[in-house]
Amino acid sequence: MSNKVIQAIYTDDDVLLGAVKKVKAAHHHIEEIYTPFPVHGLDKAMGLAPTRIAIASFIYGCIGLAVAIAMMNYIMIEDWPQNIGGKPSFSFLDNMPSFVPIMFELTVFFAAHLMVITFYLRSKLWPFKAAENPDVRTTDDHFLMEVAVSGNEEELSAFLKDTGAVEVKVSEKH
Repeated sequence: MSNKVIQAIYTDDDVLLGAVKKVKAAHHHIEEIYTPFPVHGLDKAMGLAPTRIAIASFIYGCIGLAVAIAMMNYIMIEDWPQNIGGKPSFSFLDNMPSFVPIMFELTVFFAAHLMVITFYLRSKLWPFKAAENPDVRTTDDHFLMEVAVSGNEEELSAFLKDTGAVEVKVSEKH
């Protein structure tokens, strides 16, 4: 299903931020904003919910810690106990101080890798996916705001020009 959007292009991030606030105050729906770099405060101005990736990261770290503990207990205590430097191999707790670096490394490894995978899946960034960038200038020095057309196109175009847009065009979004 395709729908019409108005693409407003800005050359300054502060002008874009002010424009987003004006567009939201006028109760227009912003489809997407394309920027060449992260703009501080843009997520709040758009009214986006805070991300939950930190919670996922904590859970992934706990999974990594559990895997590290289970792996070291099985390998070093149950399956093939070894006398390394005179340290007894009778229990996991006796040897836990020497296992702390491994537990830390696997916690960080699992948290980092699973967060990247979660980010790609959540963002729908599949391998070999075609870029969805509507204007190549947004990868260099321009900012683009897509606003859904719900009524008078000319009025909305004039409104976006008044917010500081240097270029406004209507296009179909698929």
